[in-house]
Formats: sequence, C-alpha cells, structure tokens
Amino acid sequence: MNDAFPLPEGYETSTDPTRLDVGRVHRWLSSDAYWALGRPREKQERAIAGSLNFGVYEATSGEQVAYARVVTDRTTFAWLCDVYVDPALRGKGIGKALVGAVRAHLEPLGLRRVLLATQDAHTVYEQLGFRPLVEPDRWMALVFE
Repeated sequence: MNDAFPLPEGYETSTDPTRLDVGRVHRWLSSDAYWALGRPREKQERAIAGSLNFGVYEATSGEQVAYARVVTDRTTFAWLCDVYVDPALRGKGIGKALVGAVRAHLEPLGLRRVLLATQDAHTVYEQLGFRPLVEPDRWMALVFE
C-alpha cells in the first residue's frame, strides 16, 4: 500500500472501524495532542463515525499504536487530521508510514486536494508530498470559539 515509507516489521495498517480502540484514541488526543486537548469522548466518537479512520496495529497482539482520521467526500476533497503515534513508538517511522498509507488510499479517488494543519511537523509531511498553500490568501476559515 505504501512503498516509500513502509511500516516497521510487525505492524499493520487498517481502515476497519471495528478495530479502533476508541478509548485509547480519545485518551491520546484529549490529553496529549495540542489540537484536541480536552476534547470530550462523545465528540471524538462523533468525529470517528463521520470520518475515514486509519489505525496502525501491532500485528501479533492487535494493539493499536497510531491513528489518523480523514474527513472527505471521497470525490473532490479531504482533510487529514488527528494524526497521532503512541509516544513510546515515535521515531520508528510509524507516523510516516501511516500518512503514506493514507495518501495511497486517497490517491485513486481522484481528489483535487488533501489539506492538513500542523504546528510542528512540516518536514515530516513534506516528505510525503505536502506543500504550503500556494495562495493562502484565497483560503478563509470560520472559527467557532
């Protein structure tokens, strides 16, 4: 699925929503991800239900070790978000492999663009083909705070 950045041996990627450890994903994001701190579990569950979800799992135990979520119409647009790797496993290439798997899954759909926002991982995403917006002045956001 992703030749450029393969998962380390012993790990596998899945989009099967029944494999997600929703409690673990919620704990990771709500307590350790700067963009989702304090996110209520009910809100996380709704986000999962309305999204295309990717998990990375330890092949033998089935334990989830990473997560990514894509909001998409599966035709023209996607937003990659909530990318998270268990802190104990960072630096092993799991995050790059996960995002590479997301890219490989989305590419055949013919989407015009996939967006993401990051505070500190620009160089990681650039390795997978993401670039800064060419005309950021065309983009706007409606933010409810």
